[in-house]
Amino acid sequence: MSATLEEYLKTVYVLIAKNGTARVTDIACSLSCSKPSVNRAIKLLKEDGFIDYESYGDILLTTKGKEKAKKIVKRHEIIKGFLVQVLEVNEIVADKEANTMKYAVSEDTIKKFEEYIKTIIDVDQLKCEYNSKSEKCKKCIKRTTQYRYEKESKK
Repeated sequence: MSATLEEYLKTVYVLIAKNGTARVTDIACSLSCSKPSVNRAIKLLKEDGFIDYESYGDILLTTKGKEKAKKIVKRHEIIKGFLVQVLEVNEIVADKEANTMKYAVSEDTIKKFEEYIKTIIDVDQLKCEYNSKSEKCKKCIKRTTQYRYEKESKK
């Protein structure tokens, strides 16, 4: 699947999660592209079994489509998390850069990013409902990470 089609699929997934529905117009607005472009992409995604769609109706993700979209979103979130939490890149910049980087790195590299992040941020030990978008969680993670570094450097 091309990076462009992945972006369309991800957008459908995000719109459904956010609004409960996704339509051609919503996707065109979200991606700042034309409706004919969206229709071409939707046709290809339907042919590949990622979505169900009838003209002028709602766009629905198939099970295959949901699974693929979740993987795309996860790749983005892992890279963004690495940029923000480890490198302390501004969140807006990190979001844009993660959008580009997720297509340039291998699955193996993504797994290594994720493993590295877990060594710094042990989410399981926090004993909470960690939400990477929550400002409270970001501050807690920063404190926890700093504490771990200070503790390890004293050894």
